[in-house]
Amino acid sequence: MSDFSSVSQDFKFFVLSDADTSMGLGHTSHLDQLGDPSLQQLEHDTAQAKTILTSLENCVGEDFNQQLDLELMARYLKQQIFFAELEQDGQPQRCRQPGGVDGISEGIFQLFVNDERTAEARLDNILSRLQQAPAYLEVEASIITQPIKRWRDIEVEQGEGLPDLFATIYSWAKETGYPKGDELEQAIRTCNSALEIYLNDLRVRECLTDFKIGEDKVIELLALRNIKQSPAELIQMARDFMADTQSLLTSLNKRLCKKYELAAETSDEQLHEFLNEKFAAQIKEGKLDSVLNYYSDQIQSINNFIEQRHLFAIPAQQEIRLLQTPSFLEPVIPAGAMWPPLALRPGKKTSLVYLTLKADQLAEHTELGIPVMMIHEGIPGHHLQFATAAQHPSFIRRIFSANEHAEGWTTMLEDYMLDVGYISEDLVDEVRFIAKREMSRLVARVGIDLYFMTGKREYLNVGLDLGFNSENDYSDDVFENAAKLLKKATGFTDGRVQAELNWYSTEQSYPLSYLTGNRLVWKLKQDIQSANKKDLDALALDQAFHKVYLESGCMPVENLRSVFEHEGYL
Repeated sequence: MSDFSSVSQDFKFFVLSDADTSMGLGHTSHLDQLGDPSLQQLEHDTAQAKTILTSLENCVGEDFNQQLDLELMARYLKQQIFFAELEQDGQPQRCRQPGGVDGISEGIFQLFVNDERTAEARLDNILSRLQQAPAYLEVEASIITQPIKRWRDIEVEQGEGLPDLFATIYSWAKETGYPKGDELEQAIRTCNSALEIYLNDLRVRECLTDFKIGEDKVIELLALRNIKQSPAELIQMARDFMADTQSLLTSLNKRLCKKYELAAETSDEQLHEFLNEKFAAQIKEGKLDSVLNYYSDQIQSINNFIEQRHLFAIPAQQEIRLLQTPSFLEPVIPAGAMWPPLALRPGKKTSLVYLTLKADQLAEHTELGIPVMMIHEGIPGHHLQFATAAQHPSFIRRIFSANEHAEGWTTMLEDYMLDVGYISEDLVDEVRFIAKREMSRLVARVGIDLYFMTGKREYLNVGLDLGFNSENDYSDDVFENAAKLLKKATGFTDGRVQAELNWYSTEQSYPLSYLTGNRLVWKLKQDIQSANKKDLDALALDQAFHKVYLESGCMPVENLRSVFEHEGYL
């Protein structure tokens, strides 16, 4: 029988032995090292994960919290093993999905924008990583056989933006008087040359287009995520949600058309465009980044609203930093994204919110959409959630990635904050209309995610008429079919549609977690309200729900339900 303390330490050591994971969590053990992208290292890590998993399964916790942590550690390892062994067309998916650009850039970018140490210390680490980059890219190129075409194209597009990042870092080094400036300049030049060789090699590779993994693997993956619904149940959930959302949009459409004296037959798409234009964020002095001021104002406004009503507990040491998305990340960040506080970094919990500000996508940034974006990404959304979880004493509950837990929380809040009066009465219909149009993306994500993973076209049927009346109406290009659904459901700009599909294709089972999580979290909250075992008034019950949800740390929603049961709320 394994000892809980020793197996927990083994698990922690294993997680932090990976340079990329360690860096991403804010640990200091590998700041100057790139990871090892080789298949040999992957095989070694997988074998080690299986050994620790056996120890975990032979361990019995002394209490509820230890037993929960054991289950979470086991789920973490099982998911890692799943993706390490997942195949595409007879080879490991790892051989089909180029990752050299992220491999060399993620840590460097973090050292550049999200590190509190001196410039010299950070630049020393960046220099070391740049010097290792050419060898890293050579290994990466040797691993990739026939890449998936879309994944190859994403890698090339991201890679083309890296020299701009390196040039910005070099300018920063000169401004701060970095003593190894000449060495840094040479390392950047060598890295850029190696990067161009790597990208040129990828450009001429013979590619595959089919990247489905099959329904059996999807069912296995859902079980590992502790999502109990089958693909068929998930798609029915999506259709039901779409029907409810379409009904609400019809009602809002009628009220808004009357308010703005628009024709009664104005479609949702036309009304969306009208509102985007009417409430567009104004560019000041021709500078796209002036849009960031709208987001800064919302952060303060939301915080004031929450504090006045004591809806959520906000940690004393926390910060949200707004940045324009750098060019090398634009292909995979459609409108905005949040990098949460580094789970293991002590001190202030800082999140980075990236906003993609491109001329052809400015319609994504409006005075109606910005409040919802900051509710989702900031406080009380992802930032508050992860800033709170990062203070949990359990290692696994600080680092566990449960997408439906995270996205269910934030999408629930998009409705909740409107329900409790954050938006003024004179604009709440407009904001809710835009928000519900945006929420339609969650339905599309379920259908597209399942379609991409299984190849089954019926999963695109989420309750919208897409004109797929016969087999001849479908394209051989899965992205063209998926784009038709996403465009119909959301009205997104073409640029955002393609960027969304980029990451849908690479993050298997993540896109469907938004709506799945939303439904699971609302169901959990409603069950707690119905039971009300502690006989609390509505506000107190909301406050208690928020407190337990946030302070329990990161885990699948199904596991969180057991926490509420343990705490006496169910």
